[in-house]
Amino acid sequence: MLKPLASLRRAAVTLRVLAVVLLALAGAGMPLPAAAQKDGTPRTVSPRGELGAEERATIELFEQARDSVVFISTRSRVRDIWSRNVFTVPRGNGSGFIWDESGHVVTNLHVIEGASEASVKLADGRDYRASLVGASPAHDIAVLRINVPNKRPTPVPLGSSHDLKVGQKVFAIGNPFGLDWTLTSGIVSALNRSINADGGVAIENLVQTDAAVNPGNSGGPLLDSAGRLIGITTAIYSPSGASAGIGFAVPVDTVNRVVPQIIRHGRYIRPTLGIRTDEELNRRLCELLKVRGVVVLRPAPGKPLAGGLRETTVGRDGAIALGDVIVAVEGKPIESVAQLLARLDDFKPGDTVGVTVMRQGRAATLPLTLGTDG
Repeated sequence: MLKPLASLRRAAVTLRVLAVVLLALAGAGMPLPAAAQKDGTPRTVSPRGELGAEERATIELFEQARDSVVFISTRSRVRDIWSRNVFTVPRGNGSGFIWDESGHVVTNLHVIEGASEASVKLADGRDYRASLVGASPAHDIAVLRINVPNKRPTPVPLGSSHDLKVGQKVFAIGNPFGLDWTLTSGIVSALNRSINADGGVAIENLVQTDAAVNPGNSGGPLLDSAGRLIGITTAIYSPSGASAGIGFAVPVDTVNRVVPQIIRHGRYIRPTLGIRTDEELNRRLCELLKVRGVVVLRPAPGKPLAGGLRETTVGRDGAIALGDVIVAVEGKPIESVAQLLARLDDFKPGDTVGVTVMRQGRAATLPLTLGTDG
């Protein structure tokens, strides 16, 4: 019986000491622990002071840009196999932004591709049926149009991408996983990235960012610290399908070149050298002939070769007479058809550009005038 009695005495002493400490704290005006606040009085809120300058700038950026960002939802038509009735079902959602005062909305092509209809929801809750103006698969860009009779949202301010620097602060606004008008931030992680989109189309000159990008962000704006558009959030690199800190955006200089043509013509009219191009065929020829670049095969159907280019021919005996191999445009190296198309995209039909070719083992730079693919 001695040990239990000793334990009880020690417990009693501990309780008395705790009571003395609590009374001392109360006498000193200090708040008691939550367990001691028997009346349930809310705790006093500690003042935080002014927000930091960077926080204020980010809040202001979001509040100014939010109304220019839209939520896009799509639907597809399906047929009931039993009743044969046709009805629409939800297909997916994404993001976009107001391009101009005429109600044009820019997004990614893959956001609306395969859908039978799309609706655009504005930040104030208004919802409009959208019509497709046109698209450019090579850039994963699509343009929609909505008819907003009054209180039209302000177009997103336009920036530039040719002068972007790695490390520059960027902000993405979109609707990841259907969670509307979400802001994430990061930096420009790299420039001039390329990815292969659905259908094997290579998209070049992309901006890489570590701003959190998830499904549903596609088509939304990537902004600089001044709130200007510097790209369209278009894809992520992620084994899990969620943000892994590597996102890509179509640069705004490309957007500002492609979108006006889509609005005018319903599609993007690419500048061309008038040559037939095929990525797989070009790769095989380069391996066979031990060259690097883009082999000039022959004129594209219905198009003349840009003046001065020499095409590759095949003799009756099957021997290949190598023509020109394009290795650079305006000094920028070319190693694939995708790179050639991307380099030409920096210009417009009618421009004269310096095209460097390898001809019979020697380099020559030709001033060539670009035509159109339309």
